[in-house]
Amino acid sequence: MNELLYAAGGVQKSGGNPIMAFLPFILIIVVLYLLMIRPQAKKQKEKQRMLKDLQPGDEILTIGGIIGKIEGVKEKENILIIRVSKDVKLNLSRSAVAEKIVKK
Repeated sequence: MNELLYAAGGVQKSGGNPIMAFLPFILIIVVLYLLMIRPQAKKQKEKQRMLKDLQPGDEILTIGGIIGKIEGVKEKENILIIRVSKDVKLNLSRSAVAEKIVKK
């Protein structure tokens, strides 16, 4: 039976380089790293830098959609005090900031 399959081209003997067998998997991993993991890590570093550089006077957008101006910072507790309107101040965690609003 094996002779029939071999003669028909159905079975091939493996005598090639074992690295060539793993080459497609290696290429897939490299492409995933370049297209997904690396840009995400870069974006995360930029956000961490932005959160670290926040200071009073900066206008921010929170992850909940609230826009306010930073009035104070409690460094020990990692808390920002933001003014939302004339009468409303909020204390929120630094990690609750989605982005810093840059006026043009």
